[in-house]
Amino acid sequence: MNDYKIFAIDFDGTLCENAWPEIGEPKQKIIDFCIRKREQGHKLILWTCRSGKDLTEALKWCNDRDLFFHAVNSNLPDQILLYNSDPRKIGADYYIDDRNISIREIENEDREEEKLSIFAI
Repeated sequence: MNDYKIFAIDFDGTLCENAWPEIGEPKQKIIDFCIRKREQGHKLILWTCRSGKDLTEALKWCNDRDLFFHAVNSNLPDQILLYNSDPRKIGADYYIDDRNISIREIENEDREEEKLSIFAI
């Protein structure tokens, strides 16, 4: 059993304001959180739809802000070895994404009707 947690982190709208195909302004609190988690020994995966030149630019943008990843759009190497597979779904303990809906919000929707507006997007 590993003593670290795995964080899969989206790029556009999460680490920076969404300005696709450009790179938006940094969301410094999120960046700082990710850097802190890495310093604590946790593993970070950049989990983005960007590819090719756009992905290379996003990685440079992150590295320029001292944010480095253990994997990019792939599972961690030790997890691939452990399970002898690298499935399309990224395995993580936490997924940080601007389009996330917490299951707690869904489970509690009948008790908190004001949260139903999240489904109107």
